[in-house]
Amino acid sequence: MKNNHPTNHLDPETPRWFAVYTHFKREKVVERMLRQKGIECYLPLQKQARKYTRKFRIVELPLISCYLFVKITKAEYVPVLETEHVLNFVKFSRDLIAIPEEEIDLIKRIVGEGLPIEVEQGSIEEGDWVEIISGNLTGLKGRMVAKEGKNQFVVELDQLGYSIRMTLDPKLLHKLNKPVRA
Repeated sequence: MKNNHPTNHLDPETPRWFAVYTHFKREKVVERMLRQKGIECYLPLQKQARKYTRKFRIVELPLISCYLFVKITKAEYVPVLETEHVLNFVKFSRDLIAIPEEEIDLIKRIVGEGLPIEVEQGSIEEGDWVEIISGNLTGLKGRMVAKEGKNQFVVELDQLGYSIRMTLDPKLLHKLNKPVRA
């Protein structure tokens, strides 16, 4: 018989690494608030040149948009979730799985090299469940009905029951693991 209870890797005594999903462009704010609470966290940043009017500036941007890593015990789980701009822990199906220390160390070493890095989320395909993570439609969830070209998507919005054709930067869509009802 299959166990329907979600797996939880939180330990009462040993802190472990977990990924936290944040609001769009709020990773640095969440990192600061978590550090103020005494929670160990890691936000991988990389330097990028950006052009503003007539100037070039070097800015530090998150390596993985909307993600932050926290090293916590079971007692720190709720304080992390209660932090403003934290949406949820990243889960696999319904399971809260710890990230091995070696993977966090690898990310730190890669970022430490200072080379340009691009992180790509698994591609979004027809039938995938997605959430819009920025703009006026932030938070809407639906199913990808069609992908027409590089930046044009047809998303059936779960809450409305309609299909809407929209042109979006793929970075504004977050692929969900399974259907989520709002």
